[in-house]
Amino acid sequence: MDKKLIYCDNAATTKVSKKVLDAMLPYFTEEYGNASSIYMLGQSAAKALLKARETVAKAIGAKTHEIFFTSGGSEADNWAIKGMALNGSKSGKKHIITSVFEHHAVLHTCEFLEKQGYEITYLPVDEKGLVNPDDVKNAIRDDTCLVTIMFANNEIGTIQPIKEIGEICKEKKVPFHTDAVQAVGNVEIDVKALNIDMLSLSGHKIHAPKGVGALYVRGGISLPNLIHGGAQEKNKRAGTENLASIVGLAQAITDAVQNIKEKQEKVSKRRDRLIDGILKIQETRLNGDREKRLCGNVNISIRGVEGESLLLMLDMYGILASSGSACTSGSLDPSHVLLSIGLPHETAHGSLRLSISEETTDEDIDYILETIPKVVDRLRSMSPLWERICKNEGITGTI
Repeated sequence: MDKKLIYCDNAATTKVSKKVLDAMLPYFTEEYGNASSIYMLGQSAAKALLKARETVAKAIGAKTHEIFFTSGGSEADNWAIKGMALNGSKSGKKHIITSVFEHHAVLHTCEFLEKQGYEITYLPVDEKGLVNPDDVKNAIRDDTCLVTIMFANNEIGTIQPIKEIGEICKEKKVPFHTDAVQAVGNVEIDVKALNIDMLSLSGHKIHAPKGVGALYVRGGISLPNLIHGGAQEKNKRAGTENLASIVGLAQAITDAVQNIKEKQEKVSKRRDRLIDGILKIQETRLNGDREKRLCGNVNISIRGVEGESLLLMLDMYGILASSGSACTSGSLDPSHVLLSIGLPHETAHGSLRLSISEETTDEDIDYILETIPKVVDRLRSMSPLWERICKNEGITGTI
């Protein structure tokens, strides 16, 4: 008998959809030309590349020439931030504003720039994981060359007030970049209406393959070359294009932005069932804002349980989940995101992230809600930490 498998880690990666795979396959075997070649097979590839660029641009309200294909969200973040830092330094502007709970692709890039003499302002978030737009406004200085605030958090799912931040940046004439890797396909995005100057996205979060993404750069902003050596991506990023994956990204983003409101309604109902069910376990708390969150994100801290043990035992039951960002899963340190919203180390270590999708069924939710209390009860029965918590706080120790 096959083991039951319920995948609840879509924030880490998604499986390639059949429609995406079918769109990609010809570019491995039939339409394998190099888009820089002048013969027909090459020009056919060039047309496919242009069509994909048009498709991605349309999905976020951008213009075709404003889309640059990358290897993923981390590369796009690095290019946007380092590029604007270099541009700013030419006019003496070496100050960047970000938040304390960005993805490490942003935080580590900012830390790198600090070592190069740039000054970084790390804005706090409130207990629900939201940036205050007034903090952004107050932090902007004459030498600010960039504001970079993520659209939606990858761990706790909070959706930031991007429009308000964009308006502030536009008024102050400071470029605004957002890491929208988790938001694209889950939130309606129009970069013009939201006053976004640069936006990073990644294919493998929306059922395209790993290793492909894009950076939107508003017309009028000229980033320095990322890779030298060829004329690809308007001479900015040399290297023969990963055409099959780019075509896959175009198909994936087309599918992802269709009927977003219907998707949000459908997935949110199941998300809310999960949240309400898990919160029935004593000494649990929801991380992130209840309303301003991604439709598929559930992040709950469970006291007296170590996150890694929880994940391993859930895996034995066929439930695949996470305790935070997949990019830092090898770290024993508690999540910087959970610490930033005020959780103590002990509580942050016991976090569970379930990121569901449209493929998650009501039966899947039932099974998860039947399983998690049993797993928590078993782990707590073996936990000296839980025993101390119960003794010190007068908790009965039963779920």
